[in-house]
Amino acid sequence: MNGRTDNQGELFSLDSPLLTEVRGERSLMAYPFFALTKTAWKKSLVYKTDTVSIEIGPGPRGVATIYDKEVLLYIASLLAAKSDAGEPVSQDFYFTAHDLFRVTGVNSSSRSYTRLSDALERLQGTQIKTNIEAGGEGETGFFSWLSEARLQYTKTKSGDQRLKAVRVRLCDWLYRAILRDREVLGYSPTYFQIGPVERRLYEVARASCAPGPVEIDIEELRLQLGYQNSLKHFRHALKKIADEDTIPDYRITMSESADKPEVKRPGRRAGLTKVTILPKTTEPVC
Repeated sequence: MNGRTDNQGELFSLDSPLLTEVRGERSLMAYPFFALTKTAWKKSLVYKTDTVSIEIGPGPRGVATIYDKEVLLYIASLLAAKSDAGEPVSQDFYFTAHDLFRVTGVNSSSRSYTRLSDALERLQGTQIKTNIEAGGEGETGFFSWLSEARLQYTKTKSGDQRLKAVRVRLCDWLYRAILRDREVLGYSPTYFQIGPVERRLYEVARASCAPGPVEIDIEELRLQLGYQNSLKHFRHALKKIADEDTIPDYRITMSESADKPEVKRPGRRAGLTKVTILPKTTEPVC
């Protein structure tokens, strides 16, 4: 359904409501691009392996969080839905906060609108640098998730502001990744009901997209999730999640590896733990 704005000179066509499933780009599932917190994270985030390099710098309101990511998931879903339907697409989106809240399960309170405003500022202010290519192209400099983000208001007769719509412009990198690479995967409807670490565990599991189990060293998993606390703290949190079985569509198990490290280092013992992620169904979830 496309609606037209009233007082904007018919310049913008609403891209909402979202009538299909929530979907996300695979690289954003697999790697730690967001802070695992609800509060402002003011430190830089760095993730580097032999093949992947990611640097995240904070803006004035800090680094974009896993909860701010909900806005990008909503936009990615709108973009994918329009593309699948053969409709014209661009990097500019114009949608209602009410529909965003409906999809992500957030109530339409004044506090929710304030949080949305803060999220948009973080998504626009956060600086990302990565060697991950998107749409067959790479970038050497920093970019922001949103190059433009605005909350557009109208005024009532009493002078109060009433939010009309949200207008954003998606960054080139993510726009190319969604349209050209087509590495877009569906999310479980219960994703928005779980905590930040559980969200990242689900995303990493979903990005692996394999019908069989995937085994990973616990320290490697901690880094891939972007978990900033100690390995000991992560092991405790992961065990609790595994025991409570709270990851949608996937199960987490932990086991001690028989392999011994070549060099003994303080705290290395916890790194012997192997984590297995496997689908709860035998059917592929890709």
